[in-house]
Amino acid sequence: MQINPKLIKNQFEKSLDTYNKNAVVQQIMAEKLIEETAKIKTCYDNVLELGSGAGLLTKELIKKITFKTYSANDLVEKSKFYVSEIIPQAAFYCGNASRIKPAKKMDLIISNAMFQWFKDLEKVSVTYKNLLNKEGILAFSTFSPENFKEIRELTGLSLDYKSLGEIKHIFEKNFEIIHVEEFTHTLNFSNPLELLAHMKNTGVNSLTTQHWTFKEVKEFCDNYKSKFPEITLTYSPVIVICQKM
Repeated sequence: MQINPKLIKNQFEKSLDTYNKNAVVQQIMAEKLIEETAKIKTCYDNVLELGSGAGLLTKELIKKITFKTYSANDLVEKSKFYVSEIIPQAAFYCGNASRIKPAKKMDLIISNAMFQWFKDLEKVSVTYKNLLNKEGILAFSTFSPENFKEIRELTGLSLDYKSLGEIKHIFEKNFEIIHVEEFTHTLNFSNPLELLAHMKNTGVNSLTTQHWTFKEVKEFCDNYKSKFPEITLTYSPVIVICQKM
């Protein structure tokens, strides 16, 4: 499906204040991402975080990783304030993560639960290779095709998620793959409306500009309860850490 950057920005802007409280799986992903990155090295001169959002990953990073300079990027300008509360001296680049031009090359580029929004991972792989110093680390988490499988089955809406094999194939052209990991985490809700609220509060309801009528919401809820009576929502995170060759 076509990704609408403006819609993504608007939805995440609306959800920024509620994101960290509701982003249960993204929190797990952030912890795993930092844990594996810190195994390679705990001190990096220049760090760039992509898709900094409400600072969820930033908070985890400062627990285990030290740095000389920290730069953050997000589509939403408000993210700057969340990051500056955690790292007051952080530089901030607002805009599309694949187009930013930091003042210096980085030793670590890190991103949590954002790479699924990129249209062209091949291009992204080259872009971030060029932004890294020699032997620099690119560490990111994203999702595989099983992500939100319930939503896809009911509505036909889904991002173009890459499989773990496809992701490895793309990035091993420009990097040495150090660590890859894939897992599934299923959330349970008391009813479909609670599930929809969860998606809204984490900004991941950015797949369509369509505003549902009351009738359409009721139909969605009825179909969800019928097809998935346990009211589950499946996440399928992927963790990738690689080094510039």
